[in-house]
Amino acid sequence: MRAPTPKEPVPEDIDPTADPYAFYAALRAKGPVHRVHVPAGGDSWLVVTHEAVRRALTDPRLRNDIRHSATWETDGGHAIGRNMLQSDPPQHTWLRRLAAGHFTPGRIAGLRPRIEAVARELLAELPGQGTADLVSGYALPLPVTVICEMLGVPVADRAAFHTWSNELAMPTTEKAAADAAGALAGYLTELIAEKTRAPDDSLLAALATTADDASTGPGPGAGGLTPEELLGMAFLLLVAGHETTVNLISATLHSLLAHPDQLARLRATPSLTSGAVEESLRYNSPVHAGTFRFAAEPMDLAGTRIDAGDAVLVSLAAASRDPLTFPDPDRFDITRRPGGHLGFGHGPHHCLGAPLARAEATIALRLLLARYPSLTFATDPTDLTWRTSTLLRGLKELPLRLG
Repeated sequence: MRAPTPKEPVPEDIDPTADPYAFYAALRAKGPVHRVHVPAGGDSWLVVTHEAVRRALTDPRLRNDIRHSATWETDGGHAIGRNMLQSDPPQHTWLRRLAAGHFTPGRIAGLRPRIEAVARELLAELPGQGTADLVSGYALPLPVTVICEMLGVPVADRAAFHTWSNELAMPTTEKAAADAAGALAGYLTELIAEKTRAPDDSLLAALATTADDASTGPGPGAGGLTPEELLGMAFLLLVAGHETTVNLISATLHSLLAHPDQLARLRATPSLTSGAVEESLRYNSPVHAGTFRFAAEPMDLAGTRIDAGDAVLVSLAAASRDPLTFPDPDRFDITRRPGGHLGFGHGPHHCLGAPLARAEATIALRLLLARYPSLTFATDPTDLTWRTSTLLRGLKELPLRLG
């Protein structure tokens, strides 16, 4: 699905796909909630101000389960299980608890040496000088390797896994996305069966054991994970565990190169690396909107009437450039006081993998800049292609001169 288009007038020179932030600004100037059309997704309400987005993300009347949609009939045969993003409490609370212990700051701190080792291995494979695409050569394989190792995906299968995942995250066509969903569902079903037959120390094997544990369910007698829930969990952790981080690493590097004063400041003070990542999450968020939510009952949302069953999209990217919350929001400033951005969402569905994404992006950036002190764009940055879907936005490639 591509970026939403407004069902109300906006300046003709604004293209929501090419310049989403100008699009969000034009909508914010008119109010917090707007009617839009989402290609292949239908009509929806789009929330664009920081205050309204935060409230929407914690409003229990807005549900993630698609069965609350007025237009829902079936999952279309392409859903890969049922996961945390498609569920509401108490099911969501229980599913999240099963995985949360593997993504705590303490657990991620223990992974940092391995993340650094993977990053150094990838850097060693890049040329010492000349040009290279930092997406395919670095920003992509780093988080793919880490999450696949955590889940127990064999090395030989990772290229195919990413191809399917990439199509699902940013679909090229509806048919291609459906084919990718079917292929990935089949692969994960076989992988889960293998982890169940011969458990190892992977996260997927640990989750598979809950399928037979009747004591872990969300309520008395509820049983453990169903096959559909286990499939959904595997899908969500694998796909969400790397797609957004690829975009975060490449977008942060792009923003730094496009703002030489900030890059110089970071080189002079490497301790600002985590601040650069936080500012990138605000300034050029890899996740532009949360997944669809649906009104469980008629409601008022920031002064707009929402009917039961209506779809609602909350724009994390628009909220993170709201001038009422962030002074001079279109300025990239790695020394900006952290906090307040919604790059990882907010409320019950706040990104479970945020500590992992922060660690990977910070390590990737620090080691890359240390090895290549003279990085520059290898092409006019205006010629770079941004891959955009309803939910995500990221660079297709980032060719750089290494020195």
